Amino acid sequence: MSRHADQDLYSGLIRLHILHHAAEQPIYGAWIMEELGRHGYRLGAGTLYPLLHRLEQRGMLQSATHKAGPRIRRLYTLTPAGQRAMRQARLKVRELFGELFEAERESQTRSVRANRQQATKRRRHSR
Repeated sequence: MSRHADQDLYSGLIRLHILHHAAEQPIYGAWIMEELGRHGYRLGAGTLYPLLHRLEQRGMLQSATHKAGPRIRRLYTLTPAGQRAMRQARLKVRELFGELFEAERESQTRSVRANRQQATKRRRHSR
């Protein structure tokens, strides 16, 4: 899959990560960029900051400037609309997670059953 296709596929997950962390504490661009990097998402400032601004324009985040030593940072926090969106997203992610891994669990269960059946047949034949 191309990098662009990956980015398109994961863009919703990236937004959820941002909203999740903004719900926990105020975030700023460099920190969330590093945090997303820990999860394997590589975003440059030219991608991240417009994304933060769009989330703010949509009412999911609100920002305020904060002086941190010699720096002035824009801190983002989750709004009530962002909180509602996160509650809905959790339900949808939980449902998707179940579907994604249900087939895997079923496959593993079938494999375990087949292995048990083979072991039982071998024990019967060895008697």
